[in-house]
Amino acid sequence: MDGSQLGIFSIDGAQRVADDQGLDLVEIAPDAQPPVARVMDYGKFKYEQAMKAKQARKNQTRVEIKEMKFRPKIDTGDYETKKKHILRFLAGGAKVKVTIMFRGREMAHPELGLNILEKLAGDLTDEATIENQPKLEGRNMFMLIAPLKKKETKHAKDEDA
Repeated sequence: MDGSQLGIFSIDGAQRVADDQGLDLVEIAPDAQPPVARVMDYGKFKYEQAMKAKQARKNQTRVEIKEMKFRPKIDTGDYETKKKHILRFLAGGAKVKVTIMFRGREMAHPELGLNILEKLAGDLTDEATIENQPKLEGRNMFMLIAPLKKKETKHAKDEDA
């Protein structure tokens, strides 16, 4: 079985060829004229397909989005704590959605929330990039931060060793 075409057969003839080789007759393209079938070990084929699918899932990366909520009148200590949490999320490879929640009369001063987001973006320039610029939706202001791509320094060290 070298993968070469055997020609056009009747169904009975093709099944006989497959049985002679101890393999299965598998229909590949039923809509073609004439329909295309392949002589193969179907169990082995299904196993290889499952392994390919498993490998594809293994190489797939899931992007996680964490959220950190701020208030416009946040104190410096609370700001620093929340910034540390954001840095931890970014180090773990997650994107961070930063939300400023306005209540009551705070809506009269959305620039306070914008100042906090701009200060946060400035503090995180070494670790992250801004994916979505700050925007006001209803009573909340949002900004999406993504971690910077990791440099290839780790692989370079492995090759030197």
